[in-house]
Amino acid sequence: MRKLLIQNLLRLPLTVPAPPPSAQALAELGARVDRAARVRLGRSLSIREVDAGSCNGCELEIHALNNAFYDMERFGLHVVASPRHADVLLVTGPVTANMREGLERTYAATPDPKWVVAVGDCGRDGGVFAGSYACVGGVSAVIPVDLHIPGCPPNPLQLLEGLLALLQVS
Repeated sequence: MRKLLIQNLLRLPLTVPAPPPSAQALAELGARVDRAARVRLGRSLSIREVDAGSCNGCELEIHALNNAFYDMERFGLHVVASPRHADVLLVTGPVTANMREGLERTYAATPDPKWVVAVGDCGRDGGVFAGSYACVGGVSAVIPVDLHIPGCPPNPLQLLEGLLALLQVS
């Protein structure tokens, strides 16, 4: 056992690390999101994240937006605890039968104007869970969706670009 442990510690990784995202591109994208939110709403963008039954891959990427590198608060994006304070519902995963009513109630509690963003391939059509007895389908099967951010899971830059697109188009 010790021999295997030492071999694995000394062996080089088999994968090539991903190239780091450009800090300048991230800052520019964040500034555009903040400007668009202030023009559109007159203030920062408030986001309520809803997990409708996902595998948590998309949640990990959404939570990465809060880490020290991305720090979405500096761009004027704020996660709120209540749908009553939200402008955007960020919904992840396929909608399970058990979460259907919860998602509908969250949507009803969010004040107008509101936007719904379906995150990931599962949010679009159920992804790998499509056809399961436990799934109703994608987010659009339950509530109207304004934007879909593809990926399994989408990375934080794709999430920021999607929010910017939502603000500029709507």
